[in-house]
Parts: sequence; C-alpha cells; structure tokens
Amino acid sequence: MRLMTSHISKAVAVATAFFCFPTVGAASGDDNQEDTSSSWYHDAAAVPFAFSTDSMGLSIGLAGVVKGAGQPQASLLGAGLVTNKGTWMTYFGAYNFAPSEQGRWLLGTELYSANYQDFDYFLGAGAGNDSSADDAVIADANEAWYQLSARYILPWGSAKQEPIKSALIPTRKITGHAPWNSGVSSLEFRPFYQSRQFEHSPSLPTTQFSTADSVWGLETRLDWDNQNNTRNPTEGSHTQVKLTYDPGASERPSWWKWELNQSWFWNLGQWGDLFDQQVIAFNVYTADTPSWNNRESVSGQEQYQRPPEFAAVRLGGLYRLRSYQGGRFAGRSALSYSLEYRVMPEWQPLGGWPVFDWYDVPWWQWVAFVDAGRVADSYSLSTLHQDMKWSAGGAMRFQVEGVVVRAEMAWGQEESTFRVMVNQPF
Repeated sequence: MRLMTSHISKAVAVATAFFCFPTVGAASGDDNQEDTSSSWYHDAAAVPFAFSTDSMGLSIGLAGVVKGAGQPQASLLGAGLVTNKGTWMTYFGAYNFAPSEQGRWLLGTELYSANYQDFDYFLGAGAGNDSSADDAVIADANEAWYQLSARYILPWGSAKQEPIKSALIPTRKITGHAPWNSGVSSLEFRPFYQSRQFEHSPSLPTTQFSTADSVWGLETRLDWDNQNNTRNPTEGSHTQVKLTYDPGASERPSWWKWELNQSWFWNLGQWGDLFDQQVIAFNVYTADTPSWNNRESVSGQEQYQRPPEFAAVRLGGLYRLRSYQGGRFAGRSALSYSLEYRVMPEWQPLGGWPVFDWYDVPWWQWVAFVDAGRVADSYSLSTLHQDMKWSAGGAMRFQVEGVVVRAEMAWGQEESTFRVMVNQPF
C-alpha cells in the first residue's frame, strides 16, 4: 500500500494537513497566543512534520501558513521537504489578494518545484486505459509548476453586492437555479508554466503525446458555485468549465483542451438518533483535446498538436479514481463519475480527544464513495463508458479551525491507497 498524490498537489496536501495537526505551534483559538492585531498579519503558524511512504521514503519538512496577510481575506502558505531517497520539494502559495476592497478582482500565485528520485511514471501507452501497473517507468525527474491567477467575481446572483465577501464566505442561501439569480459566478485567468525533465537520459517508451519537457499557456475558468456551504455542502450544485491553451513555440506544437466538472448535492435529512445529516454527492467530469489529431510544422517537421503526458487530460489521484496515483491515466479525452454517501454522526467525541481539544472541531463526517472512469484517444461517449476503471473506499472528514481535513482509504484494480488531504474532493 502506498500513499500517493498528484505531484503538483503534494506540497499543498502535506503543508495544510500537518498544519492542522501540529506537534508544535499555536492554534487561532489559543488563549495564550500573541496578539498580532497591530501586525501585518492576523495569525500565523509553522510546524515540522515527518512521514514515510514506499514511493518517497522517509520525509521530513516544514510547513507554515499566514492568515490575514496584509488583508483580512488574504493568506500565504509555504512548505518544503527532503527525503532519504534524495527527493526534495518546495511550494509557495499566495491567495485572495484584492487590489481594491470594493472591487471584484482576487489575485494569487502558486510556485512549485521538486526533484523526484526513483519515482514511478506512466508514459505513452503505459498511461492508456489498457495499461497495467507493470508499465511504470522508474526514473528521476525535475518538475516545476508556476501559476498566476486573476479571478473576476461577476455581478450576478449573490455577488451583486459585496462581491469579495460573497465569494469567500463559506455559507450562503440558494435563491434560484441559474447563475444570474443565485450563487457566485466568476471568470478566472491563470497563465502558467509547467515542466518535467527526466535526469540521466533514461530509456523512455515511445509516446503518442508530445515529447516537449515544458509547456506554458493560459487556463481560463468559468465557475458557478451554487452550493449552500463550500466546506460541507448539503444542497445545490457547482459547475466549472476550463479551457487551456498552449500557443506552442519553436520546439513544441500548440494544443488546447477543455474540461467540464459538475457536482450536485442532495440532503436526505436525519436518520433517527444515529445521523444528524445524510447527503448524496455526485460528480461528473469530462474532458477532451480537440487539437489532438491536427498537425503543424515544428522546426520543419510535422507534429500532432498534443500536450505531453504531464499536461494532458488525466485521471487518478486526489479527486478522481482515488485508488490510483496522481495522473496514472492520460489520453486525449476522459470521463469520470464519483458518488459519495456522506453522514454526520450525532456522536461527536473529537472535542474531548487529546490534540483535537486544542482546536475548534465543530463536526466530523463519515463517507462511503465509489469512482468510475477512463481515458481514450477519441471523444466517444460509447468508448468512454466501456471498460471503465473503478475505485471504492471510505473516508473520515472533519473541520479544524475552518479547514476541512479528509483521511481516506481507497481500493481499486491495481492497488490500495491511503491519503490525508484538505478540502472535499468536490
């Protein structure tokens, strides 16, 4: 059994999960905490951590977070780690900075860099739906991902007035079933750079993807959040459409892809004295790369307009097909379903447990889930519904100081996986 996460999200998962369970440091509810009301930040904490996995070995690191960084709604997050296998990783994120208090823009950035040693990569046909775990290529690689974000809160629904507050508050009333009369809608622009460079020129399999070791471009997101609670939704929906475009360069082809992510939530009410809350949560994800079979001239040679595996449509990891490692499957297109049964027991003992009693833990949640999905080299609903891979498992989730932490176990056709991560998967 291995603990696996998507490479880009590893730092976020490690930093935030261990921040919520520090062995040292102060929680915001600590009566002895230093008063920082006159400082440039509202609250801050740093914590060392250590863990061990088959893929990364023994890891030690440091994570830190700053809340209210110059502005009440802004925050900073940083993390770094090293392992006894020689792997290292750094991450820095700045979130929700507003150029104007009364404006509609929120700005941020994320910077990630890592070097992985003796890591499993799935390349070419080894990333396809018919591949197996034996197709993994063990290699060393440098990875990087840099991104800026500019989110514009549209003057619709709940965000007609006080847009920044409306976009960031965790709870809101559902007042309709269209973006113009309910929820918060936003348009976000994310220029990015992403790379993966293998070291020591390992023997790599033939691939139908681009062989470029870096890409850059623009991701555009149209998002409609019509959930009644962003931390623990019990009704409503969440819709997100993403368009990603890489204009190409002299050494690589251009390409573009689209993604649709749709979630619904239904409240089943209480179940006697056993459960205070029951919720059915359902998610559909689908994506395609329309430029896949188009060609263009790159350095005098005709090449397909396709991304490399690390930037392609992918399944596996933290959110879809959760028993598989991050990016286990890659292709032109994908279709994925996730179904969860979430219950909130009336019995809630966490507030009296050691360590937990240092923090505000208003609820915990038990979850049973199942995922199904696959990738393909054409966008055909018939093909995408055949020979789908699956994952099933259970999770325990709880809110700690406003952060939802999830610990989940997933079983599948290749391996079983245990993860600790933050936020609901959808």
